[in-house]
Parts: sequence; structure tokens; C-alpha cells
Amino acid sequence: MACVKDCDDPDNAKYFEQPVWQTFNMFFGETMCYVLVYAILIWEYHQARKYAPLAVDGTLTGNSEENIVIEENENADVKVEEGEELTGWLVYLFWLPTLCDICGTTLMNIGLIYTTASVYQMLRGAVVLFTGSFSVLFLRRRLYAYHWFSLFLVVLGVTIVGMSSILFPSAEEKSDPLIDTLNSNSAHTSNGDLKASIGVFFVIFAQIFTASQFVIEEKIMERYHVKPLRAVGLEGIFGLLTVGVGAIILHFTIGIHHPGGYFDISTGWNQILSFRQIWITGIAICFSIAFFNFFGLSVTRTLSATSRSTIDTSRIVLVWVVSLFLGWESFSWFQVTGKYIK
Repeated sequence: MACVKDCDDPDNAKYFEQPVWQTFNMFFGETMCYVLVYAILIWEYHQARKYAPLAVDGTLTGNSEENIVIEENENADVKVEEGEELTGWLVYLFWLPTLCDICGTTLMNIGLIYTTASVYQMLRGAVVLFTGSFSVLFLRRRLYAYHWFSLFLVVLGVTIVGMSSILFPSAEEKSDPLIDTLNSNSAHTSNGDLKASIGVFFVIFAQIFTASQFVIEEKIMERYHVKPLRAVGLEGIFGLLTVGVGAIILHFTIGIHHPGGYFDISTGWNQILSFRQIWITGIAICFSIAFFNFFGLSVTRTLSATSRSTIDTSRIVLVWVVSLFLGWESFSWFQVTGKYIK
């Protein structure tokens, strides 16, 4: 919704549409969790030295050394019960959910360009269906009849919301090269209908990758002992590296030939620095993403991926209400029906 060019002309206004930069911004927020992990470790180290018994010459006493060894053995026993410690090359296992996160987030950012915030959030409820199905296939979880009935209601709700977006598209029209190209081949489809259809497709397709991310994370955390804060930090670091390298390659292969497009990294960077609304929102998103993923992985570790995806859909009503309050879309009973079915 941030205008970056020709803002005085609503018909030709250009908005901030940089899904790659938005994905990079998300992983930067996750990386902050790893900074916090090291800060906590440093604080614990200084606290241990501060309260450890010292001899006259300032060294640790024999009793204190024995106590430390006992504490380490006790902690090791606990870790063995919880699972094998995630060390060495095993940390690279988190690159798998990171790749799923990259694909899912980027596709959802593209879908958000073509639909409204509330419809986007409601369609994300489809992740429950995919997560439940993948849990049965790959984690050998058992879902009972009432579980499948609930998933059916989710699908019905997502279908209704998707249809509401297509049948009653937003009145706001933005010029878009993809829409213009597709419309040139179809004389019977309006801009609003086509944009809504593309947005619905991208958001729902992205949920396959998001569900895969949740299930892989649960599988890893079920087998290995790793704190959620560290897990988020690892995904953030791997994500920054992957998106950074990929963005550079895409910029020089595609972006330079399509100035202002999704893969034109320099244009996106200039827009972020030039518009206060964008970089302030980006900073807020970094903190939001850091907390969101930490809490999400905590739920995955203690409950399950399916529970996480179900709780995740609780944001739907709040996002819808805020979107209506800001005037980004109009009220639709069709959406309400799908929302409460889910």
C-alpha cells in the first residue's frame, strides 16, 4: 500500500512491490534471534563466574569445580532424555525448512500484491489442511474422523473466501504488466477478476511450502534437542545467505532487463531508503517476525505442527477488522461466512 511513484495520479501510481526484499527482511528479523541467543549465553557465562566460589588466589576452588562437573552431567542427562544435541553439520538440517520458508513467503508476498490483506490472511488458513495431511503421511500421526471433518470445514471456508475475492474484487485498480499481458489474451476477463484469481492461486499454492516447513521443523525438533530461539536464528542465517545469493543472480539475469520489476534489486533498495513509510514498516516487521517464529517453534516443540498451524489462523479476524478500519476493502458477508466456517 506504499506508493513510490506518481502518487498524485491514482490511475498510474506505482506501489512498493518487492517480494524478494520482503522475504530478505523477514529472514533478517529471524537472524536477530541468534544475536539474542549469544547475548543470553554471554550473560549466563558472566553470571556463572560472578557467583562461582573463588579461592584466595582468585581461582575456582576444588569444590566448585566438582559442582560444575556434576551440574554439566545432570544437564547432559536431561538432554539425552529430550534428544540428541544438535551440533556440527546437523545444524544444516534447518536449511531444509528454510528453503520451504523462502518459497512459501515469496509466493505469498506475490499473492498479497494481487489481493487484499484480509483475504490473504484468510486463505492462509489452508495451511491447516496441508499440515494435517503431511503429518499423517510423513510423521505417521493419526487423525480421527472429527479431525478430517474440521479440515473439510477449513477447505470450505477457504473456498468461500477465495470465491468472494474473485466474485467481488477490490475496487482499487493498479497497472500491472502481468495483468496487462494476460488480459491481452482474454477479452472476457476483467482486471479485478484476473488479479483476484492470481492472488488466490499464489497464496494457496504457497501453503504447501509452509506446511512442509512446519512438518520438517517438527521432525527435526522431535529427533534433536534444540531451543526454539536458536532454531529461528539458524533459519534466519540460512535464509539471509540463500536469498542474498539468489537475489544477486536473479538481478543480473532478469532484473537488469526488467527495470522496476520483482528482481530489480537496486530499485527495491532505493525505494526502501527513499520512503520513510517503507523502512519504518520493515523494521517493525523484523521484530514481529522474530517473535512470531519464536512462539511458533515453541508451540511446534511442545505440541505439534498441526497445532501451530491451527493457532496461526486465529489472526484472521483481527487482520480483517483492521483492514476494514483502514478502508483497504469493503465489508462482505461472503467473507464472514467463510471466516466463521474456518
